[in-house]
Amino acid sequence: MLLRALLKQPVRSSTGQVDATWRLDRIDADHVRRYNTAFGFKGDAVPLTFLYLLAQRAQLATMLARPIPFRIPGLIHVENRLAMHGPVVLNAPLAVTTALQLPLPAPNGALHCVLETRAFDGERLAFSCDSTYLIRRGSRAGRNAPPPEAPRGEALGGWTVAHDAGRRYAALSGDWNPIHLWRWSARLMGMRAPIVHGAHTLAKACSLLQTASGQEITSVWCRFRQPVPLGSSIALFQRDTEGGFAAACGDRIVIEGRCAVLPEDRTSPHLQPC
Repeated sequence: MLLRALLKQPVRSSTGQVDATWRLDRIDADHVRRYNTAFGFKGDAVPLTFLYLLAQRAQLATMLARPIPFRIPGLIHVENRLAMHGPVVLNAPLAVTTALQLPLPAPNGALHCVLETRAFDGERLAFSCDSTYLIRRGSRAGRNAPPPEAPRGEALGGWTVAHDAGRRYAALSGDWNPIHLWRWSARLMGMRAPIVHGAHTLAKACSLLQTASGQEITSVWCRFRQPVPLGSSIALFQRDTEGGFAAACGDRIVIEGRCAVLPEDRTSPHLQPC
């Protein structure tokens, strides 16, 4: 899929709606266990962030299978929204549908795409994932770089990103983007140094948040604000009582977001902040 993404050429303009549906026969229980071990999730249940791995593959497969008006290499993951709408059963087949949306350019000329993925267990919506990517940067004319925002909130701990974390997460997720692997491969793609996957940072943050709350996270929205070089130390902060959180590398906030959990009795349909 990586080679196909590198070689796929964009079409001149959109040729209509871009969508596709894929069938996943089952979720590999051993894959879930390896993922949980890697990020510190307790037990054998499918954690919310694991579902991004399934959605991302469907999203990439959709972009490869349909004409799209941009190149896949160079896309920058800037936002993600994940939600579990009910139990995700390992042995139940899922129909995973992805639709590509192209919002109008921002006032500064920045262009994004949104990949909306829905996974159905029969007629029941099991989970959803909306991933926003930057296609083209906007103009910086007349803008000054904002000062670094100091991390604030209750410290929940932290972690150090291993120098081989990009390769280990690639083996776990199937995302072998060269910017995450080695210094030489990152430089070939225009990066000064390799960075860890944004979904890796989100997964580690959700693992710590879930441990702190003692409850399963069932929905999360996050914005990826800054890249995280391999070897960095990350600190996690709970920003408020409404589920807000942020992860910081030194004085730079690298991701921020908001999550929610099911109530402890698991009978109420309303989500509670984590």
